[in-house]
Amino acid sequence: MNGDQAMRAHSATLPTPRFSDPAFVIPPPLATATVAIVTSAALHTPQHPAFVGGDTGFRLIDRDRRDLILGHWSPNFDRAAIAMDLNVVYPIDRLEELAARGVIGAVAPRHVSFAGNQPDDVATIRLDTGPAAAAVLRADGVDVVLLTPV
Repeated sequence: MNGDQAMRAHSATLPTPRFSDPAFVIPPPLATATVAIVTSAALHTPQHPAFVGGDTGFRLIDRDRRDLILGHWSPNFDRAAIAMDLNVVYPIDRLEELAARGVIGAVAPRHVSFAGNQPDDVATIRLDTGPAAAAVLRADGVDVVLLTPV
């Protein structure tokens, strides 16, 4: 069994959470909405601590895309596309273009990065660090998030 098959087999055994009353809000029209990126590519800057195995925390990323480090460490992850264009996991240039064209109201001043390879502790993200990251984005006036799962 190769690495990809092993990961798929392992993932198939993990329980799927059920939410009895999921939150839902109606966002403002996109033309007036402030949009942020939430990625699971474990992006961080040299000033942030690197993500380590089991790290359920998040890193805030300023709008500027310089000096971002891809911290995703799965052996099943192909980094080639990201090496050519960071927008694959952090589409900040595309959001800036949408804002310039008036499709979205504004690009958020900060974005959020998690480490996506969390097979054992999704509950901490769902109950603790996820809501904490959402609170930061709400305080920044974010109306909509663009999820870029890795």
